[in-house]
Amino acid sequence: MPQHRFNKGPSRFSSKARPYFAKATKGSPHAAPRPTKPWRSGGGRPAQKRGTPAPFSDVSKFINRAVITEVVEVYSPEHQFKDFAIDARLKNNIALKGYIIPTPIQDKTIPHILRGEDVVGVANTGTGKTAAFLVPLINKIITEQGSRVLVMVPTRELALQIADELKGFAKGLGIYSAVCVGGANINPQISELRRTPAFVIGTPGRLKDLLERRALNLGDFRTAVLDEADRMLDMGFINDMRKILALLPAPRHTLFFSATLSKEIEKLIGEFMHAPTRISVKTRETSATIDQDVVRVPRGSDKLDILHDLLIAPGFDKVLIFGRTKHGVERLSKNLVARGIKAESIHGNKTQGKRQRALDLFKKDHVQVLCATDVAARGLDIGGVSHVINYDLPNTHDDYVHRIGRTGRAGKQGKALTFIDTH
Repeated sequence: MPQHRFNKGPSRFSSKARPYFAKATKGSPHAAPRPTKPWRSGGGRPAQKRGTPAPFSDVSKFINRAVITEVVEVYSPEHQFKDFAIDARLKNNIALKGYIIPTPIQDKTIPHILRGEDVVGVANTGTGKTAAFLVPLINKIITEQGSRVLVMVPTRELALQIADELKGFAKGLGIYSAVCVGGANINPQISELRRTPAFVIGTPGRLKDLLERRALNLGDFRTAVLDEADRMLDMGFINDMRKILALLPAPRHTLFFSATLSKEIEKLIGEFMHAPTRISVKTRETSATIDQDVVRVPRGSDKLDILHDLLIAPGFDKVLIFGRTKHGVERLSKNLVARGIKAESIHGNKTQGKRQRALDLFKKDHVQVLCATDVAARGLDIGGVSHVINYDLPNTHDDYVHRIGRTGRAGKQGKALTFIDTH
């Protein structure tokens, strides 16, 4: 079996993989064959689990479905970061991170948050929404003595990512955070909370546990942020979210960020927000910088063999592969390693430490491939992903959009490949 090496040069497919490749050109969705029953990552095809949504059966429903082909007006920001009415030390930290021109969500949202308005921000992952709320809230901590912020997120990885970004913005300001997430020892988190950090960033389940243990008191928190609120609802956190929000003192400053606004989220907005300013920068669901294609798996062919042939082709330098189950993702990662591919995996069965190690290896280009479930990868900001591969079909169109949005960022071209069965 050939050993993997990081390939350079133009992206093209090996002669082995090319027969399986079917192009879906931009603006003209490929009428893809209909796949059969859902498959399990890395192997055979189990029966669909009861209560689990069936994956899309017609790939043509989502390949390039939302790509806008007409000319789109380039967004002209109204501000630069130096224009915002924020502390000079914070401005300096922003400049040190290389931020000069804000993204649309930052440009539109920061002034409203600085004025203390409740905000509902509708934006896809990768639009810069983390900085959109961190920058004005750090300034709030600086100017309002004793002010504290609660940030609720759906996953451990997103919590750690926000905490890491906070460190850069708050360097030298004496502003710290505590990350409170499941899958990790609760005792160190309790110790961190005793230091009364300005920011507490956590998942609803772990925050609820800490509240029940009386290790967390929300009496000092006048600001709450719900990031990726739609995904928290999808994961069944609605009751925990409602209970936690109800414990926050009034009046409070509340910010919701979500890729979509469902009826359930609208109910939460009505219950816990006061005349919020609504901001939407979701101009398209899939970026025009993402080239979306399908990979045919003929009857009798080994799906893993086809994936291997793709991964050893030039250009597949940093690949994020999605599977539907935790066990399937783990098995796929091990199968790739056995074939000489440098691969890691992230999923709910791994400890926080192992998931973070896998992410760090992928971010630093020490491994070529990261295999992930939808939940584990939600909200991750990983630069330079050359390809996203849907080894297993997503459950919904929204899941497809979130998956492929991990490539083609910052104006760079990316590729998204979706495996389908053919007959």
